[in-house]
Amino acid sequence: MTEQTTGRRVVTNMALSLDGRYAGSDPQDMSWVMPYAVTDVARDHLTSLWESATTALLGRVNAEGFLGFWPTVIGLEGADPRDEAFAKWLVETDKVVLSSTLREAPWERTTLVDKPTAQAVAELKATEGGDILVLSSASVIQALLAADKVDRVAFTVFPVFLGGGPRLFEDGLPAGQWRLVSQAAGEHGTLALVYDRVR
Repeated sequence: MTEQTTGRRVVTNMALSLDGRYAGSDPQDMSWVMPYAVTDVARDHLTSLWESATTALLGRVNAEGFLGFWPTVIGLEGADPRDEAFAKWLVETDKVVLSSTLREAPWERTTLVDKPTAQAVAELKATEGGDILVLSSASVIQALLAADKVDRVAFTVFPVFLGGGPRLFEDGLPAGQWRLVSQAAGEHGTLALVYDRVR
């Protein structure tokens, strides 16, 4: 018997610097992330998020980055099993890419959507499935936070000040309370934090 699911959660995941930025002055330079992204706490954190998700939601830029890199990890000699498991999940799961410019998806199991973010997510939530996981797409996360459509926020906080670059949280977000669900500290002072929206 199939279980009817009407309560799909929208879960967002983002790496942040200690001064609240998701990128430095050069958004293409993600070298500040690398020493921390390969820690046990960061890998375990990502695993805990994708294991309950059946849809990956990405903006176009992140889709190109993620789907250009992660499939190459599958079968890579010396790859961490957690990285390989995430890569397989990303390839095999349903992906929704928000884009007004792409006309054809270059990736398998991918649907292109050219709609406002909150509307696209409301339609996804009305379908059956597990969590809808937004993977590091800042513009998508910001739009969903502004519309109060996020059920769970997950962060890995890396102990660096970038000193410049875009911040994830902008003024004008709806006021609201969040409950800490899990916290873990790891190598180099990396923190993994998960909060649920209290409604």
